[in-house]
Amino acid sequence: MPQAAMQTCVSSDLAADPLTLVWFKRDLRVTDHPALQSAASGPGRVLPVYIIEPDYWHLPDMSGRHWGFIAECLRDLQADLTRLGTPLALRVGDAVETLEDLRQKFGFTQMISHIETGNLWSFARDQRVANWARAQGVVWSELPQSAVTRGIARANRWAERRGRFVAEAVSPIPPVLRGVKLEPGTLPSAASLGLVEGRPDTLQVGGRRQAERVLEDFLQRRGQPYRRAMSSPLSAEMACSRLSPYLAYGAITVREVVQATARRQAELKGSRSGWLSSLSSFQSRLAWRDHFTQKLEDQPDIETKCLHPAYEGLRPEVPDPALFLAWKTGQTGVPFVDACMRYLIATGWLNFRMRAMLMSFASYQLWLDWRSTGLHLARLFTDYEPGIHWPQVQMQSGTTGINTIRIYNPVKQGLDQDPEGIFTRRWVPELAPVPDVFLQEPWRWDGRGTLLGVAYPRPVVDLKTAVSQARDRVWAVRKDRGFAAKAGQIVTKHASRKDSAGHFVNDRAPRRPRRALGDDRQMSFDL
Repeated sequence: MPQAAMQTCVSSDLAADPLTLVWFKRDLRVTDHPALQSAASGPGRVLPVYIIEPDYWHLPDMSGRHWGFIAECLRDLQADLTRLGTPLALRVGDAVETLEDLRQKFGFTQMISHIETGNLWSFARDQRVANWARAQGVVWSELPQSAVTRGIARANRWAERRGRFVAEAVSPIPPVLRGVKLEPGTLPSAASLGLVEGRPDTLQVGGRRQAERVLEDFLQRRGQPYRRAMSSPLSAEMACSRLSPYLAYGAITVREVVQATARRQAELKGSRSGWLSSLSSFQSRLAWRDHFTQKLEDQPDIETKCLHPAYEGLRPEVPDPALFLAWKTGQTGVPFVDACMRYLIATGWLNFRMRAMLMSFASYQLWLDWRSTGLHLARLFTDYEPGIHWPQVQMQSGTTGINTIRIYNPVKQGLDQDPEGIFTRRWVPELAPVPDVFLQEPWRWDGRGTLLGVAYPRPVVDLKTAVSQARDRVWAVRKDRGFAAKAGQIVTKHASRKDSAGHFVNDRAPRRPRRALGDDRQMSFDL
């Protein structure tokens, strides 16, 4: 057949039976998946694709524990799509090269995915994909999968739009998918991606089915003490929802969680058991989660630049290697800090207050730059989500210019959150001989000569002196000429305010609960 005739035949076939490529990214599910539902509701075939990008896995914020969790989510997604009639095409390579290869093989002209608020690398990759799509005549549609919005209209009445979004009906699972014949591909090993970090058995298990079990368990059993138990690492491990990694990689959606929680609240209406206050707090933190992700969507360079530019250069760009290593390995000589870091290393999770304390301690007492310490924490958190992580890292480091400077006292936190020393002794067993009264300050114990510097390190800094110096340095920046004007611009862009009629505009943050949450009053969320 002549080439021209062959092209005419192919074009005719595509018109009669078009193909839509569904690009899965941080949306590893088939339930409440508007992109998949949109593709399936059309007249043609569907090609579901997930691209494992080696360059992405070489980034300094990625680790083997992330890949392990994602791989488990992908196995559930593979099984679900196969049951619907077409397998998930797993491909390893550059996104643009992979998509072009698939386009040449299958001739698709429609591609659909969800909007991804990821790190700067994924932002740049999506720009390359958009350029490729335009050049090849591929129509790429990006749909929202959360209340995070993109474009000029995003600033007005954000909270109202979020309320409408999470109240919309959950997108149903397509009854059937017509696909194409292709080799599905296999999941690569962590080693083949150059990921040498292991994945301890203590990390959470990924996948849609596990996400549903965790949500059900939280709403029916574990969540009752959530409001009062979220601050201590002892109680938070069970009382917090533990849904954050499933939300981060899209095994479940915020809309599903919000609606399931609302149904449970309706069931418990009138109850005096404490459930309702806990679930109300949980709903607030789900909203705050979207609020912080919106910050990164609006300003992607929050990942690498201080939100308030006056703080650039405040801390050394290259962190002190000895202090950085002590913090990373849980060997600072400050028991509660070390216990929290070791717990995080082992489990991939830590409750929010303790995350904030670790970041605050690194930024103030150790005077380490947030970019280096933030990357280390990103690699450790199984639930690492850039939209949550980087705004919070900056907030706890005092570089936003609009939030109260917040310096945690790790000794006080240990006494308040672990009064019997159970958590501290479990994760810092070297302190077994230390009497309870000195556990959080072993340097005050008379028997320290046989312990500190041998079984357990002495504090790497003098805590009082370090805090005093850090506070003076940070506040000195705020006194500079022009600081307040720039801070006002940041508030206009990122914070909540009302217009002259009393209506919220740029209303990113939900109202705070009337009852004070103690030291949690500036927290964004705690899942």
